[in-house]
Amino acid sequence: MAPDISPYLNVFRSRNISILLFIGFSSGLPLVLTASTLQAWMTVDGVDLRAIGIFSLVGLPYTLKFLWSPLMDRFVPPFLGRRRGWMVLTQLCILLGIVAMGLNSPHKALWLMGGIALLVAFTSASQDIVADAYRSDILSKQELGLGAAVFVTGYRIALLIGGAVALILSDQIGWNKTYFIMAGFMIIGVIAAFLGKEPESDLFPQKTLKEAVGGPLKEFFSRRAAYIMLLLIILYKLCDAYAGSMTTPFLLRGVGFTATDVGTINKGLGLISVIFGAMVGGTLMIKLGLFRSLLIFGILQALSNLSFILLAWIGKSYGMLIFTVAFENISGGMGTASFISLLMALCNQRYSATQYALLSSLSALGRTFIAPTSGYVVEGLGWSAFFLITAISSIPGLLLLWRFRADISELRH
Repeated sequence: MAPDISPYLNVFRSRNISILLFIGFSSGLPLVLTASTLQAWMTVDGVDLRAIGIFSLVGLPYTLKFLWSPLMDRFVPPFLGRRRGWMVLTQLCILLGIVAMGLNSPHKALWLMGGIALLVAFTSASQDIVADAYRSDILSKQELGLGAAVFVTGYRIALLIGGAVALILSDQIGWNKTYFIMAGFMIIGVIAAFLGKEPESDLFPQKTLKEAVGGPLKEFFSRRAAYIMLLLIILYKLCDAYAGSMTTPFLLRGVGFTATDVGTINKGLGLISVIFGAMVGGTLMIKLGLFRSLLIFGILQALSNLSFILLAWIGKSYGMLIFTVAFENISGGMGTASFISLLMALCNQRYSATQYALLSSLSALGRTFIAPTSGYVVEGLGWSAFFLITAISSIPGLLLLWRFRADISELRH
């Protein structure tokens, strides 16, 4: 008997899924234009390296976005509803901000450019708040994995266009015109927001700002195993992030590949592999469900770290490099799809903007505190021991996942 593929077909036909591809794109584009691409423009313009370093603070709104996320749960724009209204408003502000960046130059007006970039980052972080909430609200339990994967795919494509394509264009037509073209790409997200549907819900925005701030916390911590879920969020992607903090230095210094090798294989193949892994993982989640996906993909993430040990033993082998990069990024993409699904499943529709912003910020805690130790571990123990430790760091999260498998299997509004 042929396997029943109707559950897969039904999800792939979902209008919600296709809309998320373009919303993911509009979420990723301003991030790269205010970060690495802007740094490249400043470098070409001859800006002092110390100033370029200070400009990394432009990304601060992405870390602090949970501070104003309750406002986006509490207040409703006068058009398109609570989610799509905010989305269109922030996207139009981003578009105008990128145009303003294109009208200036780091060389001639450095701090004005910094101020504009900071405003773009703020509105971009605000768009992320509402885009994450929208994604959490509109997806059914069966659509969670694939919806997350499609969003990540759009996001990664935007990083490619706003990064590599923008750099190539800048050599041909100049930085100012390049930024004007990049601003035009934001129309994609605006159109997607108009074509999407507002989440079907009988829930209404909070009546007071006090409720908007305190309500999400009170609701979340009223649940059984709430603290355990927070700990799981911190630990689940830890091994992936820990290894990622030293992947490029390992390939360049530890094994001896050239910058071209790393750029072509690690970055190019890595991007394709992440997208492939996210899509495969999201599709498999339709049948596997949330718990089994988190467990299987989490184990694969840990095993992929061990492949770097093999590369360290074998040495400069292009075949092994391709295998290692593909394995690591495919499993990472699968893990990302399931992890984003977990975050969405934990959100209550009434407070999804605030809760998702808080949960996603918490997920970075492990990476923030453990990544700085990576260089010391490599210097003291060597590359093989470092990647073994990164794989071992997955065990606490996987054990926690197994212990509370019943709670995770029951998740979803």
